[in-house]
Amino acid sequence: MTSSHCLNAPPLPPFTEQTAAQKVRLAEDAWNTRDPDRVVQVYTQDTRWRNRAEFPEGREQVRQFLRRKWDRELDYRLVKELWAWQGNRIAVRFAYEFHDDSGQWYRSYGNENWEFNAQGLMTHRYASINDLPIAQAERKFFWPLGRRPDDHPGLSELGL
Repeated sequence: MTSSHCLNAPPLPPFTEQTAAQKVRLAEDAWNTRDPDRVVQVYTQDTRWRNRAEFPEGREQVRQFLRRKWDRELDYRLVKELWAWQGNRIAVRFAYEFHDDSGQWYRSYGNENWEFNAQGLMTHRYASINDLPIAQAERKFFWPLGRRPDDHPGLSELGL
C-alpha cells in the first residue's frame, strides 16, 4: 500500500472556491458508495476524527467505524455543501437520510471541519451531527443508491 505522504488526492490545498467545492463533491460521491475501503483512501494513515461521541484515529479505525455506520444506516443517501474554506481547511454542512432495521427513517444534519495535508489527504475531520426521526413521506433524497445525480437539488435548493 502506498504511504499517505506519497499519495496525492487532488484537488490540493490551498483551496479556491472552485477546488473546495470540487473536494466536497468528491467526498460526497465517495461516501455515497458506502464502501469503507474506498472512502478511507483520502485520509492520512494517522487521520484523527471526532464523529458524535466517537474518536477514531488512523485509517483502520475509520474503516471499522464506517463499516459499523453503514451496517446500521440502511439506504444511506448524503448531500454535502461547501460552507467556507481557507488555505488547507474546508467547512461543510450536510444532511443524509437512512432507515434503521425496524424501518424508521431519519434525516441527520451536521457540520464538518476538515484539514488537509499538502498532498490533499485529510488529516483531521470534526463532525457535529443531529438526528431527526422522519416519516417516509418526509424524505427528500430519492435517487438510486450511489452518486447523487448532478440535476438533483442540493441542500440550499431543498431548503435544508
